[in-house]
Parts: sequence; C-alpha cells; structure tokens
Amino acid sequence: MTVPTSAGRRPEAIHRFLVKPDDAGIVGSVDGGKLLEWIDKVAYAAAAQWSGRYCVTAYVGNIHLDRPIAVGELVELHANLVHTGRTSMHILVTVYSTDPTRVQPVQSAQCLTIFVAVDDDRRTVEVPQWNPATLLELQRHRQARARVSVRKLIEEAMAAQRYTSAGTAPSATLRFLAAPSDINWGGKVHGGRTMRWIDEAAYVCGADWAGQRVITSYFGGIRFYRPIVIGHVVEVTARLIHTGPRSMHLSVHVTSTDAHSDEPALAAHGLAVVVALDGEGKARPVPRWEPVSEEDRALDAHARHLIELRSLVEPFTVASAVPSDAEPSHFRIPAPS
Repeated sequence: MTVPTSAGRRPEAIHRFLVKPDDAGIVGSVDGGKLLEWIDKVAYAAAAQWSGRYCVTAYVGNIHLDRPIAVGELVELHANLVHTGRTSMHILVTVYSTDPTRVQPVQSAQCLTIFVAVDDDRRTVEVPQWNPATLLELQRHRQARARVSVRKLIEEAMAAQRYTSAGTAPSATLRFLAAPSDINWGGKVHGGRTMRWIDEAAYVCGADWAGQRVITSYFGGIRFYRPIVIGHVVEVTARLIHTGPRSMHLSVHVTSTDAHSDEPALAAHGLAVVVALDGEGKARPVPRWEPVSEEDRALDAHARHLIELRSLVEPFTVASAVPSDAEPSHFRIPAPS
C-alpha cells in the first residue's frame, strides 16, 4: 500500500468576502446556521487540498459565537490543520470580521472540525500525516490532541440519552424533502447545510418557548452518521433539555428516510444553546423550564453534565498570542497515551 505524502500540499485555506443582505438571518445579523455553512466550506477546502481526496464532515466541536456579524462586514475564515489521524484531519477554523474601513479584524468565532477522506466507494482512505513546525502549530496540535478524550466523553454522553414520548419538554420538528439545491459537488447534502437545519429547528423551538426572537450562541457535539441524498425525507427535531437564567439548551436530531424504507435513520445530532435578546442585543431572562417526567430529569442532568465536560476543554491559542518569529524548539509535545 502506498502511503500518501504531504509534499507540495498546503495545510490551510482562507476564504474572504463581504457579507451580503441575503446572508442575514431573522434578527438582522448572520445567524449560526449560515456561519456554520461558511465554516464547513472553508474546512472542506483545507481537508481536500491536504488529502487530495473528496472529504466528508465527521464532527464539529464547540463553537461560541463571540460577536454578531453584520451585513457589509468583511469576513475572513482561516482553516488550519492542527492534527491528523490515519484517515481524519482536524481543522481549526477561525472567523474574523470587521467593517472594511477598519484595519484590524476582530475574531468572531473559532471552531474545530473533523473531516475524513474517502474514495469513490465512500470507504475511508489514509491521509498524509501533518507535523507541526511553528510554536503556534505545536500549541494547537497539543490542544487538539487533548480534546480527543473529552470529545469521546461528550459523544458517549449524547449517545446514551433516550428521547421518547415519555418526555414532556417543548419540542419542534421540521419535515421536508432533501432538494437538489441542498447537495454538494459530491452528490450528498453537505455538512454545512445539515448544520443550518439544526440551527433552524433550534430557533423554532427556542423562540416558541421564550415567546420572542432568539439567536444561537453556541453549538457543540455535532456528529454525522450517514449521508443524506436528494429525495430523502428529512426530519429535524429540536427538544428543550435545560434552561439557564438567560439560555435554552436544545438537543437536535436529524433523521432521514429513503424511498425504499419506512424506517428513519439517524443522520446527525448536536446541541444548540440559544438566547433571547433585548433591544440592545444583550441576553435577557427566559422562562424557566421545570422537568416533569423521569426522562425530563435525566435529560436536564445530561445537559448539566455536558456543561461540565465543556469546561474541561482548553481554548485554542489565538495567532496574536504567539510572535511569528518565536522559536519552537523548547516546546515539547507529550507522547501519545
């Protein structure tokens, strides 16, 4: 078997553009779903050019939306490889935005994505191994590796939960056919579009509970299980599982049913946290949800557990924190456990 090499391959991609009016969501700024679509596209570009293969989104980690992005702002998305497995590429996407008349862009969000390279039969294939060289790359590589164990705990916690008719929490379901406009160049619904559906279902459920417009402030644990193709019946169900003083935590499941089966299959799931905004764009109090059934209480405890797990995740080092001429030789990466 020939092992792929990294000769001549770039471990990064940059997309830069102005935000158009049709990029804005209901509240007037770019919503979380649109931002996730942008993140998915630039991360795919980085993964594809590094691997030389078609790639699929496998996982999207924690993403906090630090500041709203307005129409007319200049947006830059930087996708940088921070770790490679045998067939996977861990890509950190940093989002910057600013008024184009200003010199210094402001970081708006940062998100770790994982892509897997596949062949024409959608079987996973090996990718060239990436080795960090600069101090910034070394730090981010260590931080990416440290997230692997936490991510496994989050995935296990989410997979262990059950959502049945015994639950009494508010929920909302969107149901539609996957259309040709949802499909990417590989013939499947791209991960960014699926994540936008997750954001839309979370918005419907959160707005209904709060009785006002809401905006997503956080996404986490978005895992993809199977591809969605044209003609699949798609159902996206968001269910409230916990409320904080100013936040609503919603678990969102995406299922798809093909024409030859009556059984929906899980295509993706994830967690969204939405907040209601006042006239000044600040989070305002939301009605408290009280768990009633045993399943409600289990899911509320599950949401609290995820909050604890997320607190274990070390933020990625920002580029401005490390001088470009820093000498990396003193920085050592711990051996694999």
